[in-house]
Amino acid sequence: MTTSKRQTEGAGLVRYTYRLRVSSTAGTALLAEWDRCRWIWNECVAKSRTVHAHNRAHPDDKLECGPARLDKMLTEARAAMPWLREGASVPQQQIIRDFAKSRSKALKDIDKRLPMRQRAGMPQHKKKREALPTLNYTQRGFRLKGGCLRLAGGIALTVVWSRELPAAPSSVRVYRDAVGHWCASFVVATEARPFPETGAVLGVDWGVKETATTTSDTHDLPHPQHGRKAQAKLTRYDRMTARRRPKKGQAVSRGYREAKKERAKAYSKIARQRQDTARKWAKRVVRDHDAIAVEDFRPKFLAKTSMARKAADAAIGATKTALIEMCRKHRRGIRLVNPAHTTMDCAACGARTKHALPLSERTYTCTACGAVSPRDKNSARVMLVRAGLNPAGAEGVRPPGAPLPEAA
Repeated sequence: MTTSKRQTEGAGLVRYTYRLRVSSTAGTALLAEWDRCRWIWNECVAKSRTVHAHNRAHPDDKLECGPARLDKMLTEARAAMPWLREGASVPQQQIIRDFAKSRSKALKDIDKRLPMRQRAGMPQHKKKREALPTLNYTQRGFRLKGGCLRLAGGIALTVVWSRELPAAPSSVRVYRDAVGHWCASFVVATEARPFPETGAVLGVDWGVKETATTTSDTHDLPHPQHGRKAQAKLTRYDRMTARRRPKKGQAVSRGYREAKKERAKAYSKIARQRQDTARKWAKRVVRDHDAIAVEDFRPKFLAKTSMARKAADAAIGATKTALIEMCRKHRRGIRLVNPAHTTMDCAACGARTKHALPLSERTYTCTACGAVSPRDKNSARVMLVRAGLNPAGAEGVRPPGAPLPEAA
């Protein structure tokens, strides 16, 4: 499984994630390492709150709580505590970097005066039974030898190599997911692999009835309904978890943990199915078209409507992300189009209706030129027009070698 992290003009950083086979000895060592890192995180949270309280009480004598100050605190703690000194220094330093990044993001959102629902919250304490183990290692904290991942501190892990790494990794994240599987996520620098030019362009409109409606009938993405197909199983596990949920103040039972694990397995499978469907469709679209005009649709508002469950099952956001990453990977042009009034404009003459069409009306009829077409198909063609990718023919094919115009 690969996920693009950052892309530049020539190369990008990509994550390659693999499953790990962890022995009981290695698992115990990883959890002990995580206990140390979790303790450091909680100490950083306590330090941050102390500094905040001091700064509020003494505005003229403000203290800082940046990475340098926290690194100094870590050095003093390792010198005073043999238990902490037994662990590797690399993941402990990286947990401080992660804390500083999280705190900085929260403070920036406060300075921007964003609404509370849009702000990133301040870092909170990580509880032992709730926080999932996550350890980050830079190049000096791990090495690959004989197909085995060796971490600082003498921890050896067997990697299930589903594919080869294209280059030497610069860092690795070792974590355990909600199902209980250990994984290793390597960050690797890769070069762009452009596809041959086809002379075709495509417009994409997102929806709920069909996840993606395009100007080409062969590239439409029907709603896969992975969540609906597994709804009976999901409902069963949700009820099982609700029955076994402990009351406030009671200890979590073994049955409740097992129910949560089974529930996480079911949801994890659905997430993998959605991701697989999105990537396969994106690869096919990018291979067959030189430039793509995509509706810059944000499906968050659908969470408060009657279509929330179906929209979540369509995974519009994940599909859009997969398409953008695939375009960058293979150097295809992608234009994000403002979705305002795309269902009201005519793709043929540009006229706009006087009122928004109800969702029940699935056919668009232009009162100015008389053009009639399916509503979503018309919106997909509007994407092309707004992006400046006006096709030369009905199939959206351009003459060979013709330059692509800039987006409007």
